[in-house]
Amino acid sequence: MMPLLSSLPISCSSLALLLLAGLVVGACASSSTPAETTGEPARRNLAAGDATPTLVARQFKFTEGPAADKAGNVFFTDQPNDKIWKYDTNGQLSVFLAKSGRANGLYFDAQGNLLACADENNQLWSIAPNGKRTILLRDVDGRRLNGPNDLWVHPSTGAIYFTDPYYQRDYWTRTAPDPSLGGQKVYCLPKGQSQPFVVDDTLEQPNGIIGTPDGRQLYVADIKANKTYRYQIAADGRLSGRQLFVEMGSDGMTLDSEGNVYLTGKGVMVFSPAGRQIQHIEVPEEWTGNVCFGGADRSTLFITASEAVFVLPMRVRGVQ
Repeated sequence: MMPLLSSLPISCSSLALLLLAGLVVGACASSSTPAETTGEPARRNLAAGDATPTLVARQFKFTEGPAADKAGNVFFTDQPNDKIWKYDTNGQLSVFLAKSGRANGLYFDAQGNLLACADENNQLWSIAPNGKRTILLRDVDGRRLNGPNDLWVHPSTGAIYFTDPYYQRDYWTRTAPDPSLGGQKVYCLPKGQSQPFVVDDTLEQPNGIIGTPDGRQLYVADIKANKTYRYQIAADGRLSGRQLFVEMGSDGMTLDSEGNVYLTGKGVMVFSPAGRQIQHIEVPEEWTGNVCFGGADRSTLFITASEAVFVLPMRVRGVQ
């Protein structure tokens, strides 16, 4: 910052001469926005045309965990009602699984199994297309997890990264986290193994999580601290280089084909890969829990928001 020149009685023509002399000045400033001067995109509308979120249905208690299969059908949870629903590419709703283990976050693996954070008993499940359930993770060294919340599967290794915050549920008999667990952490469960390892134990309340399609970076939201971080993923699955991405927490998140990051809470906030806000998508509900891209061409943003679910056609596509 150079306030000196701006305090002098100099005309713009004189300033031009000073510029030729190699001085940088702030007077006679242009109308360029920070986005233009830094090369970052200005705020823009990523939705198709003038589209706004369209209500699909409002018949749930609390919707969460949307995930799309290879065909673009979206599966999501109604956790209090213990159901996983399916919204197919024709726009039809149906119950995929009742008695879902109080599933929360969902994600599909490369084999087409639906992985679920089943927090009725604080487990990770794999659910086959026919509904058959397999428990992938029961505990950590004999200790019950807080309540697995959200997860992402590494595209190359098949390792599952998941967050484990504590949110009291009315269907639990316990009323506090197990202190021997050592806090609310982010874990990695290698494919085929029965025990995870900790990849970050310094967050206050980790929640939303998503990784890049090349498997090199991971985003994790610390919802209590109101921050979202970006990490580098090493070959052994561990995380390094934690970097503050934005000063905003998130319940759930997704990425689009341009690398933009979608965070949720009061509507949907979209940030560029450099952490600059691009758009705020207003959703007519008190709380937006999560988002994913679905549809046959992955160009529909599917939004779970409290008692309702919405869709929004987009100009960009999802990559998950």
